[in-house]
Amino acid sequence: MKKYILFDLDGTLTDPALGITNSVIYALKKFNITPPENEELYCFIGPPLLESFEKYYSMTKEESLLALQYYREYYAPTGMFENRVYEGMEEMLDSLVKSGKKLFVATSKPEVYAKQILEHYSLAKYFTFIGGSTLDETRVNKDEVITYVLENMPVHEKDEVIMVGDRHHDINGANKNGLESIGVLYGFGSREELSEAGSNYIVETVEELKNLLLELQ
Repeated sequence: MKKYILFDLDGTLTDPALGITNSVIYALKKFNITPPENEELYCFIGPPLLESFEKYYSMTKEESLLALQYYREYYAPTGMFENRVYEGMEEMLDSLVKSGKKLFVATSKPEVYAKQILEHYSLAKYFTFIGGSTLDETRVNKDEVITYVLENMPVHEKDEVIMVGDRHHDINGANKNGLESIGVLYGFGSREELSEAGSNYIVETVEELKNLLLELQ
């Protein structure tokens, strides 16, 4: 029985594309880098930001830390609210809670931001615990975040828990913690990415996700 459900935030509960890419563009301009169009920066959605600045712009660790600081200058007051809740999401969360499921968030986004976003969109009330990364980057990888959330859950058996996410980081993090997982295709990952990571289930829509989670008794 999957009584406890862990949800990724970006690309799973909400579509954060505009806010995240605008924040990246702001940071790149601080380095006098001409940014691409927003859609070309979707690769920044999901993975830890330091990792992405290093990978996609060949930044050093020190440069990436400065880029992250610039990113947050835009993201904290503005970018986090350039966001939208996926259609049908609140209805799904409400149905799951009413069915007796316990819901949790496990995101690589800083926990303080995740809580503000979910409060802003009136979704926080559905979650028993909201877990994320730390602002000082000491807990940022998805497997570390999932471990942290598990430590704050009343779980006796891991086979009662399932992770839901849209990128391979979510699936890999679940695997490292001995959890089953569901990959969603309405976010930013492909079927190939989720399948290769070892997702136990893959769904295309929020409605399909709701039906699967309600069936996993």
